[in-house]
Formats: sequence, structure tokens, C-alpha cells
Amino acid sequence: MSLHEKSLETNDTEHRLTREATRSEETTPIDHNVAPKEIFKKLSILDKLLSPLIILVMIVGVIIGEFVPNVQSAFDTVKFDSVSVPIAIGLIIMMWPILTKVQYEQLPKLFSSRRLWVHLGISLALNWIAGPLLMVGLAWATLPDLPTYRTGVIMVGLARCIAMVMIWNQLARGDGEYCAILVIVNSILQIILYSPYALLFINTIGGGHQSSIHVSYGSVAISVLIYLGIPLVAGVVTRYSVWYLTSKTFLETRFLPYFSPLALLGLLYTILVMFAYQGHHILHNLGPVFRVFVPMILYFVIMWSLTFAMVYYLTRREVGKSRGVFGYEMAVVQAFTAGSNNFELAIAVAIAVYGVSSDQALAATIGPLVEVPVLLLLTWVALFLGRRLNWNRFDDEKSEKV
Repeated sequence: MSLHEKSLETNDTEHRLTREATRSEETTPIDHNVAPKEIFKKLSILDKLLSPLIILVMIVGVIIGEFVPNVQSAFDTVKFDSVSVPIAIGLIIMMWPILTKVQYEQLPKLFSSRRLWVHLGISLALNWIAGPLLMVGLAWATLPDLPTYRTGVIMVGLARCIAMVMIWNQLARGDGEYCAILVIVNSILQIILYSPYALLFINTIGGGHQSSIHVSYGSVAISVLIYLGIPLVAGVVTRYSVWYLTSKTFLETRFLPYFSPLALLGLLYTILVMFAYQGHHILHNLGPVFRVFVPMILYFVIMWSLTFAMVYYLTRREVGKSRGVFGYEMAVVQAFTAGSNNFELAIAVAIAVYGVSSDQALAATIGPLVEVPVLLLLTWVALFLGRRLNWNRFDDEKSEKV
């Protein structure tokens, strides 16, 4: 072999190794060559049993709500302002471990990146323009003759993501830090915008002048601060206390693996309480309940699918770039952030404004009844698409020709 041929071979080898190294840095948590059975095997026991457990807990909750006397009034006796304490406890337990896992020490670096600001802009447009308008349209298209239930559905559409989205993002292997930032920003905006949005979308755009809804900033702020503020402070204190008293290695390899399952237990407890709370109303209003299912299911599927497809399209447009803004992890974050709702806030406000036995409160309560199983199913869809679709920013065929 001549020196020139050896030189060409060496250059080709170096180019191939560089390309492979770059690809490895851009690899998402989903291994494209792993079969679905292998992905399932990597899940914890609680993750594997989560789907049947959620269905079982939902059924048990409805049974408790129907056959246990005065269970709803018992929940109502323990309240802080308009916030149900039993539900708040579940949400705090659910979010505490997730917010403990967030690497807050990386946030200054994230905020200095173009990637964060691009995704923040996309998230705000999806959550505060596209989402509410879509829900109003679906509510009017499917519930034109049920104005009270329609109002409850619209209230769910106005309450943007806060708690459950972090569970779905974790299960689908999305980026936890970016998800936490988007949730916190949307929560702050929720305090500012929920009241005027309720007046605009229900009384004006939604044509519900007869409802005369009045939502105070104070009640919304208290709900958001309890549902997000308490677990956020608890997460930060827990993370850095354990880190300070032991080490970061102990925190990540020993503490968090045992602490994280508490989030899923909190999820199951929250679902049990919420369905026990409204079980009687659900069973005795099956006709309207099934009607309300329609706009809810359409909303979650449409918002999630279009957002996921949009980020995948933008990812493929980055083919050939060494550094990109999108990818599978961000598709998961954006899809579940746009496709989730803060039904806890919607229920609290509906109860405060219209009463616990109102049609509006019942329609808001149907939100988690639909959202939990639909978005749980979409986590599996995300994992499947993460394996089947090509998320690399390097086109294989073009790379081989270089």
C-alpha cells in the first residue's frame, strides 16, 4: 500500500471515529436497537405495574366515593382557603422527589443557552395561545347544548401544566431540568394570567356571559404556591442537604433511587383521593360524563401529537449540524407540557366559584379521569417513537458518502 493510500485510509478512519464520537454525544436515552421488551425490562417494578395500578386505584376511588357515606364532606372539612388539604398532600408527595432530582446547579448554564430560550418561546406559544384556543373550540364543537359542562372543560384548558407533566416526562425519559424550568415559568404565568383568561375565554370568547365567573388572583396564587412552591422548596432543601451531609455520588447513586418511587406512590394516592371525592357525581351523571370525555380526549391527543411531530420535524431539519436545539428528550418535554393541564387548579377554582356539586366542578374533575390514562398511554407511544424514529442529527446515507 502506498503512502498516499495509507494517508487516505488514516483520514477516513479518523473521520469515521470523529463522526461516531459526535453521534454518541448526541444519542438520546432511547436506544434505537433495543426491542420494546428490553425497554420494559429496564423499568422498575413500580413503573411496570403503574398502568394497572392506576386503573385499579381509579375504580377503588369511584367505589369509595359512591358507597362510603359523607366522604366528600369529610374532604371538604380539611381545606386551606380553597385548596383541598388531602389532594395537596398527595401532590406535594408526588412532586417532591421529582424536584429533588433537578440539577439546579446547572440552571445558570441552561439559562445562558439559546436552546432554552427557543424552547421557552415554543412552550409559551403552545400553552398560552394554542392550548386554550383549541380547548374552547373543542368544547363548543362537542358540547353546544351543555353550557355548564362546557365551562368546566374550558377551565381545564386554561389551567396549564404543573404537576403530572413531570411524572409523564420522567416515565418517557424526557429532560428533567428543562421540564422543571418550563413548569416553573408556566406556573408563574398561571398566577398572573388565569384570572383574566377565565374572564376572556369563558365570558367573552366562550359566550358565557350568563356564567358571570369571577376568579381572584389570590385564590389562584395560593393554589399554585401550595401545589408547586412547597414541593419546590422541599426538593431544593432535600437535594443540597443530602449532598452536603454525604456526597453528590451518594445522592445520585444511593439516595435518589430509593427516594424517587415516592413520586409514583404520591400519584396513586392523589388519584384515589380525587376519584373518591367525585365518585358519586361521576356515577350519577354518566351521560354528560361520557360527553365530556370527547373534547378532553381530543385535546390531549391533538396537542400531544402535533407538538411531538413538530419537534421531530425540527429535529430532522437539523441534520448535519454538530449542535442542535431539538431532539427526542425535548420532544417529550414539549409534548407533555403542551398536552397536560393543571386540573388541580381547575377543580379548586370551579369548586370555589360554582360549588362542589356543580356541573362545572364535575366537568373539571373528569380532567384527570381522562388525562391520567391517555397520557400514560402516550408515554408508551413516546418510548416507542423514540426507538423507531431516527432522532440523530446526522443523516446516515449522507455521512457514508463523505
